[in-house]
Amino acid sequence: MSWIDAHIHLDLYEEQDGRGLLQEAFERDQVDAVVAVSMHLKSCEHNRLLAQQFEDRIMPAYGFHPEQPLPSDSELDALFDWIEEKHRQGEKFAIGEVGLPYYTRTEAQEKGEHFDETPYLALLERFAQLAAKLDRPIVLHAVYEDADKACELLERYNVKRAHFHWFKGGSATIERMIANGYYISITPDVAYEQEIQQLVSSYPVELMMTETDGPWPFEGPFEGKQTRPWMVRYVVGAIAELKGMPQEQAKQQLRQNAADFYGI
Repeated sequence: MSWIDAHIHLDLYEEQDGRGLLQEAFERDQVDAVVAVSMHLKSCEHNRLLAQQFEDRIMPAYGFHPEQPLPSDSELDALFDWIEEKHRQGEKFAIGEVGLPYYTRTEAQEKGEHFDETPYLALLERFAQLAAKLDRPIVLHAVYEDADKACELLERYNVKRAHFHWFKGGSATIERMIANGYYISITPDVAYEQEIQQLVSSYPVELMMTETDGPWPFEGPFEGKQTRPWMVRYVVGAIAELKGMPQEQAKQQLRQNAADFYGI
């Protein structure tokens, strides 16, 4: 029984680092698979090539990360056309990373700047419609009040397979997500962030996965270390302790959750 990193940005590593990271993860570190999320169309193409090279070990997710300026309508149309083409070709993938620009929006508001969220909401709705149409899992970047906006869209289009990565939010939102059967994934900051520890304590382990969000760096015991898929083993250990579960049981449950959700 090995590990799954359910959320990593492989295209944000240097190319040689990324390939070496994968070989090390699969051959030495007992990592069974990773979910490679995308930032934009070029990122989607990169992750697709990696998935073809590491057959059955990489689940690519295609989308547009919300914490960046929106492209033109024609560029977005090209992205959606590309995703639908891959669906017609019968390829295996999820939709993601998609969502709402919480951090960009709040940073602008703190500076007293106007931020128009409307086009981002429209884009997320379009991705929710696509996930429903293609019957694909969707990977979400949506925290705090943005998670409720995402839930509303998922409910509107009856999207059942939703994965909120590195989620943070209030108790009412958590209850709503649990009731809908939405999954969350936990990062290495569970080792030192009380907010994440409280989330783990309140969320069902049956709806939980492990992730690194690499190459995002972490603090605490991971200070100064490059984020790599093997770090999920420490996430499993922290979840097991917080849940009062034997570590092997937590490992099997969390690995199976990701395997079932993504079909890997």
